[in-house]
Amino acid sequence: MKIIEDQTFDMERALYASQGISLKNCSFDGPADGESALKESRDVRLSHCFCNLRYPFWHDAGLAIADSEMTELCRAAIWYSTDIEIRDTKLHGIKALRECSRVKMQGCDILSPEFGWSVQEMKMKDCTVQGEYFMMRSDRLNFTKVQLKGKYSFQYVQDCVFEDCVFDTKDAFWHAKNVIVRNSVIKGEYLAWYCENVTFENCRIIGTQPLCYCRNLKLIDCEMVDTDLSFEKSDVEATITTPVVSIKNPLSGYIQAPCVGEMIQDDGNCRGEIRIQKQYCCA
Repeated sequence: MKIIEDQTFDMERALYASQGISLKNCSFDGPADGESALKESRDVRLSHCFCNLRYPFWHDAGLAIADSEMTELCRAAIWYSTDIEIRDTKLHGIKALRECSRVKMQGCDILSPEFGWSVQEMKMKDCTVQGEYFMMRSDRLNFTKVQLKGKYSFQYVQDCVFEDCVFDTKDAFWHAKNVIVRNSVIKGEYLAWYCENVTFENCRIIGTQPLCYCRNLKLIDCEMVDTDLSFEKSDVEATITTPVVSIKNPLSGYIQAPCVGEMIQDDGNCRGEIRIQKQYCCA
């Protein structure tokens, strides 16, 4: 593998179609303001590098990035690429990752609107994220100890597992399908509307009007905080360990809770059962 150290690149397609190179302490920056530095490259390693120009990693295969920085000006950094590993790196440009497959990320700081669209087979661990529309239309995600703050996250995702995560995000998991969330905190309005085959296990769910219009929804030993107008028109099996502010017209299945402040059942087509474990009001 060819080693390139302590160099600065600012020309258009500066290292286009490179194969088998290792860049150390290099910068992609400068007055020429060139794009697509490593487009169409193979087996590329970067460590302690600074990326301040647009579209550096498109159509790459075998990309490893460690201890590096992609700035706000490094827009749409990694697209249409496969077999990617990113460790201890800042990804701060908009749309930093999209249309990629077989991705591993650990210890990264992501500040990137519209990150991760249409990504397949991604593992993420010990990362922090800020952004809107995070991971939209992606599948086969496996996230552990990820902290997220944003809006409209995980819409249309499929076949995913999330464990030990903290998600503070409005409208998360809309239209999600075949998803398991375990031992996590999910805070935000309108959680998981229109989802299918989604399970929350040992989770803490916080926020108004969660889990409506769902199919084959399961909650296993979950806490619900400030969750009013929950489960409207949903097919659900839920065991809840805390009081629920209100439940509205569950379509089918059952919801078991210690108590419910208000039960709204004014739609004759909605026949979901609400099972109260303790006979007292908790409004």
